Amino acid sequence: MPQVILIGAQWGDEDKSKIIDILTAQAKHVIRSQGGNNAGHTAVLDKQEYKFHLISSAILHSHTHCYIGAGTVIDPEVLIQEMEDLESKGVQIKGRLLISPSAHIIFPYHRMLDYLLEQKKGERAIGTTGRGIGPCYADKAQRLGIRMGELVRPDIFGKLLKSILQLKNEELTKLFGAEKLNEEEIYKKYSRYAELLKPFVAEVEELIHQAIDNKENILFEGAQGTFLDTSLGTYPYVTSSSTIAGGICAGAGVGPTCIDHTLGVVKAYTTRVGNGPFPTEFQENESFLNHPITSEYSNTVGRRRRIGWFDAVLTRTAVHINGIDSLAVTQLNSLDYLDPIKVCVGYQIHGVRINHIPYISEDLDKIVPIYETIPGWNASTSQITNYKELPQNAQKYLSKIEQLCRVPINIISLGPQREKTLILKDLFSTKEKAACKHA
Repeated sequence: MPQVILIGAQWGDEDKSKIIDILTAQAKHVIRSQGGNNAGHTAVLDKQEYKFHLISSAILHSHTHCYIGAGTVIDPEVLIQEMEDLESKGVQIKGRLLISPSAHIIFPYHRMLDYLLEQKKGERAIGTTGRGIGPCYADKAQRLGIRMGELVRPDIFGKLLKSILQLKNEELTKLFGAEKLNEEEIYKKYSRYAELLKPFVAEVEELIHQAIDNKENILFEGAQGTFLDTSLGTYPYVTSSSTIAGGICAGAGVGPTCIDHTLGVVKAYTTRVGNGPFPTEFQENESFLNHPITSEYSNTVGRRRRIGWFDAVLTRTAVHINGIDSLAVTQLNSLDYLDPIKVCVGYQIHGVRINHIPYISEDLDKIVPIYETIPGWNASTSQITNYKELPQNAQKYLSKIEQLCRVPINIISLGPQREKTLILKDLFSTKEKAACKHA
């Protein structure tokens, strides 16, 4: 049975939660293995709205076990609130939600440093969510982090907090002129969190390996999107973790040979939140700026999303970086009455055409997109249940995306509801590409 990675192939906010929900119908295990509560999405089930930041929306499927892997960073207060909200709505999480002891913990000093550092950057500010994600990952790299397995051990936690907080208070007071944090207050608060979370801490990586050995369906859920990757994204306007397929494997403790299919999720257009380059962003003189798609807002921080035309150069680069096998295209219905439609097919820098996204921020700012114009279809697609029923121009648009990105489209989303989805290929019935080579 396949192991599938689901990855955002743009800058995040690709409506991955809808595709996760569809795939989870066949997945027994779903693991989130990077990022923190800077990710977010909303799911609607039986007219009940659920908001997720750390827990996979797969938890809404009663047959699924959900995991938070070692590559994540966890704000315990946010996680506990999320757990309590789910339980209050009748979702059973005990025995179904498990947390890796190797996941790192976000503390108040991480959130403070996130805010203070962003202020100090001035023009270099990237529009961080201010959730402490970056400083927590920085502490992980500097070997100053505290992990979930240490948080839930009273014999270890107090000693670690004391030594680390001494360094952090020096940083806060001497570098930023901020107030010291109280060790006793943090210790008491986080000890309470530890009591609540301890029953959910388990050897997640070993459980995932057992599931692979038992040939059970596993979905590896990516947060954010490819071009927010800390190494290969549009640096410095990126997140603090590896958001590509290789990073998801590393954060889950699974080798790449265990993966049978990588699904890239894209919107039928392009969006991003926060600062940074965006070659195909709609310009102020565009005549359709009152179109419904220009009113999108981020689920995490409520900021208005920036909107632009579909960027095939960006997506094709994501295909290469992630080893994407097929695409899921979401929000096609949002283009129903937009005519004509543009697709970015190449870039120019100083008059020279390039067919890949550059990695130097100064070059990113100089991109001039090259467009092809495609006729719209001026008809509703939201009630369509078969690919052949789509308007001819909608089919031509999708075929153009396949041609430019060089991978097939296997899933098409025509609205937020589960039933408004066209499944062209069942990913969990695909033949295995290779045997997983692990002990």
